[in-house]
Amino acid sequence: MAFLEAIPAIGTFVPGSTVLLGISAVAVTGELSLSVVFAAAVGGAVLGDGSAYWIGRRYPGSVREIWPMKGHPKLVLRSKRFFERYGAVSILFARFVPPIRAFVPITAGAMGMAPSRFYPINICAIALWATAYVLPGIFAGSLYRRAGEFEGYILPVFLGSCILGGLVWIIWRSRKKIPRDAD
Repeated sequence: MAFLEAIPAIGTFVPGSTVLLGISAVAVTGELSLSVVFAAAVGGAVLGDGSAYWIGRRYPGSVREIWPMKGHPKLVLRSKRFFERYGAVSILFARFVPPIRAFVPITAGAMGMAPSRFYPINICAIALWATAYVLPGIFAGSLYRRAGEFEGYILPVFLGSCILGGLVWIIWRSRKKIPRDAD
């Protein structure tokens, strides 16, 4: 799933992060090895990002014209602008932004970023990304296994989480509606 999630356009529809979170939760039960789950996530993402990067390097002038890029010109443009604005750091940030995640590696390749610069940043970003999804999965799986011990706390924590999530959503939505002064 991590490999497919890194492929342009396909990655937009593949819930690799969600699957990684769920598999990590199951791994706590002992059915899967956590190190294998982590290694598969990192390996798949490195192969996927690397493949996209090399396609961009191989066909820099025609990346926009090949499938699946051809069908998503707005995402290609957003990825290009994202890469131009943040440079090498965009490789790190894009790993955590689902729609752009699959397009930045091919854009980095097409824009001529050196492999010696792309891979260290990309592998670091992937390791952080995998950790960010494996650890919560481990936590959720551990809580599930011990749910009986926390029976009296489940409803209040759930309701508190819903209220907190609702407040964050309301604040986020109202922030977007505030007109910004032109400087």
